Amino acid sequence: MERENQYIGQSGAFLDAVERTSRAAPMRRPVLVIGERGTGKELIAERLHRLSTRWDEPLVTMNCAALPETLLEAELFGHEAGAFTGATKQRAGRFEEADKGTLFLDELGTLSMGAQERLLRAVEYGEVTRIGSSRPIRVDVRIVAATNEDLPAKAARGEFRADLLDRLSFEVITLPPLRVREGDIEVLADYFGRRMGAELGWEAWPGFADHVAEELENHPWPGNVRELRNVVERAVYRWDDWERPIAHVQFDPFDSPWKPASPTPAKQAPAEVPGQQPAAPAVDFEHVDDLKAAVDEHERAIIEHALGKHRWNQRQTAKALGLSYDQLRHAIKKHGLMEETE
Repeated sequence: MERENQYIGQSGAFLDAVERTSRAAPMRRPVLVIGERGTGKELIAERLHRLSTRWDEPLVTMNCAALPETLLEAELFGHEAGAFTGATKQRAGRFEEADKGTLFLDELGTLSMGAQERLLRAVEYGEVTRIGSSRPIRVDVRIVAATNEDLPAKAARGEFRADLLDRLSFEVITLPPLRVREGDIEVLADYFGRRMGAELGWEAWPGFADHVAEELENHPWPGNVRELRNVVERAVYRWDDWERPIAHVQFDPFDSPWKPASPTPAKQAPAEVPGQQPAAPAVDFEHVDDLKAAVDEHERAIIEHALGKHRWNQRQTAKALGLSYDQLRHAIKKHGLMEETE
């Protein structure tokens, strides 16, 4: 499970998680990694393995949500020939493959109760039994498991074995979502952007325009670092002028006035009209103490965003905003955007 990604970040929350990972790595005990999608749970699992005494032994990955329940146990514990329909030959499971090394169980919360019971025995006694066999096999495996679910809540509802949870939670590393990693968005965006620019053969890295940097900082990032990487790399590859700062970023790649219409409930809000400008970001009316300055700032943000979206083509921008070319030129000069558009 080699990863090309690096550990990029400087926030206290991120560094604390990495430090806890480093401290837990030499231990032989199980570790649970908790985090939202895209926070880097697999990277943490790899770090736990590489910094352990098992670093030169197998690191085996198993996504518990990738297989139907009927095949999951056979994948984990192996099976004998003829154990079930289609089992034409003997097969070792992931536990046997990871012997002396580390087994990373991703999406742990999706395991069936039957698989949880067998997993508990494997963790407790260090033994697995292939399906169709009555002979247990000794294995020496360190378990690292990951999930984005609230396992204690699932255990309280009877949806996850509490005894298995107790056995796996010697250490629990909870990864912070990107939105709380102060200062890391800028660092990560610059890293991913520079790497994409190099891949495209750019001679220099122009960085991001101020309004794009602000948009990146203010986005909630439900997909965390994985989403940020996609957004930044998409913005860089779509930008064809490495001498100018990247001035447009699209967070939703599916956003298009021509996307297929889906069936809508009777009382759903009307769909957005193609070509219609989206509503401007909400203003904090409670803290406006200079109306003219607030209006100017809002106007500048709208024009700057539209210019970036249309790659600084002023005629297209004017048309999109419902302005004449001269009106847009006047607004550009008024807000000091002339140097960026010349």
